[in-house]
Amino acid sequence: MSDSIFEFGMIGLGVMGRNLLLNMADHGFAVIGFDKDATKNAALESSATPGTTVKGVGELSQMIQLLQRPRKVMMLVPAGQPVDDVITSLLPLLEEGDVIIDGGNSHYTDTLRRVKALREKNIHFMGIGVSGGEKGARTGPSIMPGGDQIAYGHVQPMLEAIAAKVGDEPCVAYLGKEGAGHYVKMVHNGIEYAIMQLISESYAILKHGGLNNQQMHEVFAKWNNEKLQSFLVEITAEIFLQKDDKGTGDLVDVISDKAGSKGTGKWTSQDSMELPVAVPVIDTAVAMRTLSGYKDERVQAAEIYGEPAGNESLPSEELIALVYDALYFATILSYAQGLAMLFQASKDLNMDIPLPEVVSVWRGGCIIRSSLLETFTTAYRQNPELSNILLNQEVASLVKSAEDKTRSLIAFAAKSGIPIAGLMSSLAYFDAYKSASMPTNLIQAQRDYFGAHTYQRIDTPGTFHTEWGQQ
Repeated sequence: MSDSIFEFGMIGLGVMGRNLLLNMADHGFAVIGFDKDATKNAALESSATPGTTVKGVGELSQMIQLLQRPRKVMMLVPAGQPVDDVITSLLPLLEEGDVIIDGGNSHYTDTLRRVKALREKNIHFMGIGVSGGEKGARTGPSIMPGGDQIAYGHVQPMLEAIAAKVGDEPCVAYLGKEGAGHYVKMVHNGIEYAIMQLISESYAILKHGGLNNQQMHEVFAKWNNEKLQSFLVEITAEIFLQKDDKGTGDLVDVISDKAGSKGTGKWTSQDSMELPVAVPVIDTAVAMRTLSGYKDERVQAAEIYGEPAGNESLPSEELIALVYDALYFATILSYAQGLAMLFQASKDLNMDIPLPEVVSVWRGGCIIRSSLLETFTTAYRQNPELSNILLNQEVASLVKSAEDKTRSLIAFAAKSGIPIAGLMSSLAYFDAYKSASMPTNLIQAQRDYFGAHTYQRIDTPGTFHTEWGQQ
């Protein structure tokens, strides 16, 4: 028997890398991993299901020698220079036709660069987004591959085997050329930021209304069995039950309100401006995480400004109903903005991102999975060229059904001084998007007044400039 018995190799055996390999092994693939840390190699082998073919090694050259050709190697290392360093280490060991996969959260521009550089060396390169966390990696993640389509053909059977399933459909599909896989994952993370922000604002309103953590749990658990069903709502319900292992109360009450981030939400916001596409709920979510870090200043400001004079209260059941509809409304708007960004990026960046496949892949395994994605999948299969999901009639009916209560809740929160920037920006985007006429004609006049930037007219084609102030 040949020594080259392994079908897939992994560089980086942290929790995600290890769990993805073990998932592959459980589906009958022979896998091998490399890590400089011998304890991680040992953990890989000791965690393997009996009867599976799994090996951990401490020498990169050894792993490459033991892989079947064309070799298929995935990296799960920190984004940026570490990825380039690994590629540099791999190139002397690989042959033409081998496949390198970056499974981390790299920025798509880095992926574009690597695809082109490795293509010149006849090495296939793919950027793959993986969502679902460590549990998803072990039991079935959502997988977002893009880049070299020939390379995808080599790994498609493995990815389809290990991906989450919705019915009989694996939550993986080829999502476009060049850097498309990482671009889709970036936007996925931006939507994730937005929905997390919206849920936290819903929590703030309910807490203001007097609900305790047990009641919060019951509310979110109920919502998760209704049209708000989603992974993030599900885990939110569970969070309120967690007791503090260092005290006597609930853990959520002793967690700092300074939120961290790894930057992928910021990338979504930045890149949306480059297209440009408006994603204000995502922008707001990024900004609010930043603002959460100003803890000392926020404490001082609270002492200076106090509570608003118009602080209001509502019966609990009425408040819960308002929050329910507002969260549903704003969640739809968050998806709409992210998907609109993918639609535009697919064209402008020549990545050919298939939106029907994107929303289908997101239905299972990933952090933003929700029952809404079934509706979106149907909408995009009916019209793959839908520029904004809000233009679909079924989605429009869902938005309209929640609009009135959303407006009522935002008015209540504004009078009560509860910071709900995400909910507010979702409504502002909606109102602007459905406005046949916006007040930006005045902005055009101002730009021409101070900078001679010109303007267009509604009654005559062409470009115009006025010498303002002359009557």
